[in-house]
Amino acid sequence: MNKAILTLTVTLLTSLLLLSGCSTSATGGSGGMLTPKNGKITIPVANISDGKAHHFKVKADDGTVVTFFTLKSGDGVIRAAIDACDVCFKSGKGYYQEGDKMVCQNCGQKFASNKINVIKGGCNPAPLRRKIEGNNLVIAMQDVNANKWYMQYRQ
Repeated sequence: MNKAILTLTVTLLTSLLLLSGCSTSATGGSGGMLTPKNGKITIPVANISDGKAHHFKVKADDGTVVTFFTLKSGDGVIRAAIDACDVCFKSGKGYYQEGDKMVCQNCGQKFASNKINVIKGGCNPAPLRRKIEGNNLVIAMQDVNANKWYMQYRQ
């Protein structure tokens, strides 16, 4: 592929992403880097209610980039977890979604979405406390900071 076609392709793809409404602010929320306000991350529930895992990043107070995901499980509950577990965090890999389960990219274990935030420890996604306030999912930066240690091997 020549350089002009490659440049045009990259420009078009970037424009499509921007026009599709991808947002990286704490109030936008379809993935990417979030910016907390007043010690909280706020994500509109409407942006994460499609049953798909949405991965986000936020900088902890010490600058550590913490990756987490949200997911509306089959039982209708919006869940949140650090993108790591107690066992496999050293791999720096995290989880991906397969149907109604989250799958560890390191060991391949599968976890039912309705058990995220319920079962803790082992290879389960590390729970992240969250609450619904109005039409938003809210996560306190205090909880992100307490879980930043999971990211020490993340590239």
